[in-house]
Amino acid sequence: MRPQGNVNNSIKPLTALRRYMTMLVLLNLIWEFAHMPLYTIWEEGTTEEILFAAFHCTGGDALIGLTAIMLAVFLSGGTRWPDERIQTVLFAAIFIGVGYTIFSEWLNIVVREAWAYRDIMPVVPILNVGLSPLLQWIVIPVLAYVVALKPVRRGKSQHA
Repeated sequence: MRPQGNVNNSIKPLTALRRYMTMLVLLNLIWEFAHMPLYTIWEEGTTEEILFAAFHCTGGDALIGLTAIMLAVFLSGGTRWPDERIQTVLFAAIFIGVGYTIFSEWLNIVVREAWAYRDIMPVVPILNVGLSPLLQWIVIPVLAYVVALKPVRRGKSQHA
């Protein structure tokens, strides 16, 4: 028997994660195309290589984002997330994403030389990492998280 009159506006964890990942992938695809001119592939690559790089990187972004949010929820979310510990999980996901980005940019630019920045890429001193990839793992997770936790409207409004 269901209790009558009990309205639960909370979002289920799986719904929040699905919404988060959907937004994360879409926003990362846009970001990858937007900041591609900051990398040498923009001048040196063919159209096909640029398209492949954008979609390939977006796939990697999806894996990074999924890992970051799952670790954040696991380590700091608690059993009542996303109803509680909302900010803690977001900050943990950003920390994990930014941390991985710093490592990945160093590995792929310095060690593997898999890609390179153009002169127009702003580089963060000391870290020696491009500003755009760092901002990507701050801005996009915040936007995706806001969308993911926005209450779902169901039915017609009673105030119409």
